Amino acid sequence: MTRFIHLTDLHISHPDAGDPSDKSGAIEILRRVVGIVNGMDRQPEFVVASGDLTNMGDTASYELVRDLLNPLRAPLVMALGNHDKRAPFHDVLGNAGSDAPYCHDAAHGDLHVITLDTSIAGHVAGTICDAQFDFLRAALDRHTDMPKLIVMHHPPRVDPDGLPWGSIDMAATDRLAATLKGHDIAGILSGHIHLNRVSHWHGISVVISNGQDSSIDVLETTDLRLVEGTGMGICDWRPSGLSVSFVPLSPIPREIAVIDRARLLAFT
Repeated sequence: MTRFIHLTDLHISHPDAGDPSDKSGAIEILRRVVGIVNGMDRQPEFVVASGDLTNMGDTASYELVRDLLNPLRAPLVMALGNHDKRAPFHDVLGNAGSDAPYCHDAAHGDLHVITLDTSIAGHVAGTICDAQFDFLRAALDRHTDMPKLIVMHHPPRVDPDGLPWGSIDMAATDRLAATLKGHDIAGILSGHIHLNRVSHWHGISVVISNGQDSSIDVLETTDLRLVEGTGMGICDWRPSGLSVSFVPLSPIPREIAVIDRARLLAFT
């Protein structure tokens, strides 16, 4: 079994960045998350942060993200989202002087993790460009003995009639389905829409976490209502498939009772 952590939508802003939103809570939540992950009895093989690392895409905020995540004991896999900006990200965390899409791949545990950059400068919705499809096809031919875990900030458009801002476009969705067909895909990790959701898309589990900023009220079907609620996913990959436990982080859940382990083992 390979265990990994799914974080997303950090939306970090440095206090000096001039962000009109108050993102001080996001900073404290990320500090708490790092402590929680580092304190796990079973350490994850890796941690995914699937985009919107910052809220404004400025250099100071990427420096803060770097400093907040540096204490993680597990390897970190990052992706970029629509709030991110490639040049400042590369200057701090990648290839300084570059403005290229941030796509990469590496083996972690029993999985081959492939990360795509679905952001479009100045747009909320996402896509996958030709160059990244070329990268994806080449990556799928590496580590052929390992299942592939795809990380991309915007999920594929599972519902063709869904709101276009919440995914990559339909053309890229169809092209992605065709590209992944015939490969062993463990799952797709995404964020962007600030809710906990698992969809089955062409036989692939698409896992979205509400992330470290806020949650969407799914009962409000006319307007977009943001409510309190942050979380992360604890993900376990087994040969039988991918399991995800969504962990609420804030508001902090109130303890009702504790049943000790000896009593649990006595249950039949």
